[in-house]
Amino acid sequence: MRERTWKIGKRVFDVSRHGLIMGVLNVTPDSFSDGGEFLAADRATERGIQMAAEGADIIDVGGESTHPGSEPIIVGEELQRVIPVIENLHRKLDVPISIDTSKADVARAAIQAGASIVNDVTGGRGDDQMLPLVAETKSAFIIMHMQGTPRTMQIRPRYTDVVAEISKFFRQQYARAIGLNIDPMAIAFDPGIGFGKTLEHNLEVLAQLERLREHDRALVVGVSRKSFLGKVIGSPEIRDRLIPGLALTSLLRARGADVFRVHDVRENVYALQITEAILQRTK
Repeated sequence: MRERTWKIGKRVFDVSRHGLIMGVLNVTPDSFSDGGEFLAADRATERGIQMAAEGADIIDVGGESTHPGSEPIIVGEELQRVIPVIENLHRKLDVPISIDTSKADVARAAIQAGASIVNDVTGGRGDDQMLPLVAETKSAFIIMHMQGTPRTMQIRPRYTDVVAEISKFFRQQYARAIGLNIDPMAIAFDPGIGFGKTLEHNLEVLAQLERLREHDRALVVGVSRKSFLGKVIGSPEIRDRLIPGLALTSLLRARGADVFRVHDVRENVYALQITEAILQRTK
């Protein structure tokens, strides 16, 4: 396997040897699976510390829900939710912190508070100042693909070739980023499972994940607790999505995914460990 690395601040992670678990910390009242559970800064901080203890390599803090049909919130409200949590975690932990936002003003404040990764569901399209900010602050950057906006993305999403169209988007945004002097080693790509995609689109993307590898950059996948899992297994219960999500962590690691954005950290750490123990013996 060719070496793949991801530069996050002063650290360089060899993701070709060891995948990374990114723990999801939603500081929101309305996220689809844990809305309101960690809205208070102290509760969110405790959860972030717990995720790090369970083996999370990255803590991804988000203050605005992006589930289908969700509405955007103002910058001030998003800042009030995420900045105290990021400041607390930065003081207490030695793992990278990611800010899940599409607003450059929120990203800037989060970086000042201690975040070193910007995870943008719009891939840099939602705010003209986002890419220049990433370049200025030398942050790591996750370019995610989404058709439409969270409010509209699941209203009849259509593609001619979903994998080819995502790949084209990655190439375009990568070129924009490099043109602004963003370090190519700091860039990762996320195909945006569930963001403007039907069940069939999601399955097609996952089946052809390696086709989405651009410029040997890290691939991030987020399938944890998502509704397409329930559709496949025929259950509407969110708790039933854990096992199929773990199956995908193992399968997608074997197929080239590098970073796994998950809610259930400990279980996914174990799934990744056993998968990599086997993969290391097949090289």
